[in-house]
Amino acid sequence: MKTEWLYGPHAVGEALAAGRRRVHELLLEDRPGALRRLEALAAAAARRGVPVRRVPAGELAAAAGGGRHQGAAARVDAYPVAGLEEIPAAAAAAAEGPLLALDGILDPHNFGAILRSALCAGTTAVVVPRDRSAPPTPAVSRASAGALEHVRLVRVTNLGRALDELKRRGYWVAGLDRAAPQSLFAADLPQPLVLVVGGEGGGMRRGILRRCDLLLAIPQAGPLDSLNVSVAAAVALFEIRRRRLGGGPGSAGGGR
Repeated sequence: MKTEWLYGPHAVGEALAAGRRRVHELLLEDRPGALRRLEALAAAAARRGVPVRRVPAGELAAAAGGGRHQGAAARVDAYPVAGLEEIPAAAAAAAEGPLLALDGILDPHNFGAILRSALCAGTTAVVVPRDRSAPPTPAVSRASAGALEHVRLVRVTNLGRALDELKRRGYWVAGLDRAAPQSLFAADLPQPLVLVVGGEGGGMRRGILRRCDLLLAIPQAGPLDSLNVSVAAAVALFEIRRRRLGGGPGSAGGGR
């Protein structure tokens, strides 16, 4: 199986904790007075039977491809993406949490930040297109503080057709659009729900917009006309979570 190098203590530590992909070896920077977090990684690797090597900073830098490794890198199997068939049935998803679909998030730092928020907000799965998305690289894992290692990431050939299939299964599709007349904070949010967030700058494509059952905007103040996409996604995901925990307007129940 193809392998790659994860780098940074958070990404490496979460890969060890999640256990979703094999960790072949762990490299730690060989320096006096090793940081406690690096020793914690060594202990975690030992518990999983992963070989640990103490190496010079130059070898670590080479393994990380010049990325900011902060003293740790691990050789791991390629990221295990899921298929649409692994998304829970609508009834189960209503109990688990919303789905998140990303239409054209190309920046790995935005992608990583969104995945971190998605994990913390209890998202069941994140659906992305194969050709209009940043891939799940080590840089994304690091930007997500290791959240990528825990997220159920579903990659599909055609996002529009994937949304059609989810709607047939009983999901509602809500798109986040700054021009929408309806406020996220005032709308009833049906369950089970797919939240769709568009890419940096251009937002959702027209074909994705027309598949949305409702379009929602985040009310804003001040002279700027938009939020960073990762911030907007976090606001929406945590508003959905707040509703699921019993706050705000009542969520409409039932399937499609």
